[in-house]
Amino acid sequence: MSVWRNLGERTEYENPWVTVNMADVELPDGRHLDHTVIRVRPVAVAAVVNERNEVLLLWRHRFITGAWGWELPSGGCDGEDPAVAAARECEEETGWRPGPMRLLLALHPMPGISTSHHRVYWSSTATYMGDPKDAHESARREWVPLHRVPDLIGQGEVRSSSAVASLLMLHHLRSGPK
Repeated sequence: MSVWRNLGERTEYENPWVTVNMADVELPDGRHLDHTVIRVRPVAVAAVVNERNEVLLLWRHRFITGAWGWELPSGGCDGEDPAVAAARECEEETGWRPGPMRLLLALHPMPGISTSHHRVYWSSTATYMGDPKDAHESARREWVPLHRVPDLIGQGEVRSSSAVASLLMLHHLRSGPK
């Protein structure tokens, strides 16, 4: 079995949200290389689908990529139960409080360079609580028909890998047998 071995890391940069390390990696053939490792806190993601088979999405601009796109509410969960964090983020960012949260999937969006771990929870109910606390997080919040998800992804309107994977999984689960 060919395994890369991390023989140690040195920190190049650190703040409360991210640590960038340089790892001394030994390849299976004995060679060594420096490899960047980005360590970040875990992320909790919320997906809510209502009785009309619509999913609650945020339309937001990401300055890093310079692009607009649909996203699911999400945020860090430092020590907090991820299901609780996902529900909290959903309410803060959309104004909707989800019902019971169930694990939909867990993924590492960039396993070749980052420890980023996303846990996605979903609910089939939500109660509107009022304007979102974090309205600055998005330009708008909409209930988007789940059947539109493949087209939105195909048109590049969903850019986050966590959102793409989650929305396709929900689309599959809620579409039923053909």
